[in-house]
Amino acid sequence: MQLEYVNRETYRNKTSTCFINKLHQRYGDFYLLPEGGSNQLALKGCAEIVTDIDISFDTITVACGTGATLAGITTALNTDQHAIGFAVIKGASFLNSDVTKMLTECGHSSVHNWHIENAYHFGGYARTSAELFAFIKQFKSDFGIELDAVYTGKMFFGLFDLISKGAFETGTRIIAVHTGGVQGNAGFPELIFD
Repeated sequence: MQLEYVNRETYRNKTSTCFINKLHQRYGDFYLLPEGGSNQLALKGCAEIVTDIDISFDTITVACGTGATLAGITTALNTDQHAIGFAVIKGASFLNSDVTKMLTECGHSSVHNWHIENAYHFGGYARTSAELFAFIKQFKSDFGIELDAVYTGKMFFGLFDLISKGAFETGTRIIAVHTGGVQGNAGFPELIFD
């Protein structure tokens, strides 16, 4: 693998034919992994998250950056199950169309048992707050499970907030997918656990 820095303007055009053709001219034949691994193979792999769950459930939640994990999970749900994605990016209204596009491309355009919560991004990607840090620390103390500040901490914070507001019917069985990322906590001194 070779990593190469690109500026923000170039990065915004990362999916353009012109940008990809320039990469091929420079590096020859290669396999392009899109941001967040958001391609059809990723959706198939994420669908396996659902098929590996051996208990019945009503709702499944996941943190969303590109929406690929949410889209993949959604493809494996029964019609009476619902998926909720918690956007970790501020202004992520584009995620609805991105997830819809991914579902359409893999033949699941009629799947509508999902939605994205946009209220728990804490200011944007990798942005945090004292409230989020306190929640992550309390979660670890209460449950012995470490959350990261970029993805899973925001998702669990949002899920617990929705539960406290009565967003789910009593008896709803919820699966919350922990996608990892705790190694990133090393970049947040507020999250150093003794």
